[in-house]
Amino acid sequence: MSTTTDAQTYTSDEMMSIAAARALGAGQRCFVGIGLPSTAANLARRTHAHDLVLIYESGTLGSKPDRLPASIGDGILAETADAVIGVPEVFNYWLQPGRIDVGFLGAAQLDKFGNINTTVIGDDYANPKVRLPGAGGAPEIAASCREVYVVVRQSKRSFVDKVDFVTSVGHGSGKGDRERLGLPGAGPTLVITDLGIFRPDPETCELVLSQVHPGVEVEQVREATGWDLTVSPELSRTDSPSETELATLRALKEAK
Repeated sequence: MSTTTDAQTYTSDEMMSIAAARALGAGQRCFVGIGLPSTAANLARRTHAHDLVLIYESGTLGSKPDRLPASIGDGILAETADAVIGVPEVFNYWLQPGRIDVGFLGAAQLDKFGNINTTVIGDDYANPKVRLPGAGGAPEIAASCREVYVVVRQSKRSFVDKVDFVTSVGHGSGKGDRERLGLPGAGPTLVITDLGIFRPDPETCELVLSQVHPGVEVEQVREATGWDLTVSPELSRTDSPSETELATLRALKEAK
C-alpha cells in the first residue's frame, strides 16, 4: 500500500520502519534482530540517534554498518563494531544482567499479550503446516532486556488471538505472568506495524491500539487483528515521514 501526503509518496513498509526508528533514543543500547528491526535500528542511528549502540547476537558491540546486514554473521557487523566479543559474553554479561535498554524483535505470529512465535505454524509441532526459522536468541532478549519493541507486518495471520507456539514470552496470559515466571525485563512495551502502533494496557497487558498511521482508519486495523481490539481513548495519528527520513531509509536499503 502506498500513501501520498504533502506531495510525498511512501509505502506502508516505509512508514512502519520510520515509526519504529523514531521509537529509539540517543544513547540507548539496542539488541537488534535481523530484518525489519535491523532496518529500523540502522535508520535511527543515521537520523536522530547517532550514538545509538547496536548490539547483534553474533557478539558485535556498537556496529555501524553502511548497508543492511544480511544476517548476524555478515562480516560488516564485525568490521564496523567498537568491539567483538564471544556469544556467551553477549548473553551472560550484557543481556541477562539487564544491561540492554531495548530488545528489537520481529515475529511471524504475535498475540494480544505480545507473545511471539517464530517456531511453527499449526497445532502439531512434529508435523507443522510451516516450520519457521526458530528462536535464536529471541527468548533471552524478550526475557531480559529492560523493554522490548516488536515490529511486524499486520494481518490476521500475524496478529492472532493466541500464538501456535510461544517462542518468546511477552506478557504470557496477562498481568503478573512475567513476574511469576521470573522474567526480569518489562517485556513488550511497543508494537509497531504497517498500520499503527500498539502499547500494552497497564492493567491487563493486552495490546491496545494507540496510534494509526497516515491514511489508515481504525476499521482497517480491526480487520487485520485476530482478537477483539481495544482502541485507546487517546488515539492519535502518526506523523508522516519527513523528506530526510525517507531519503535516508531509501539510501540505506539501496546500499550494497
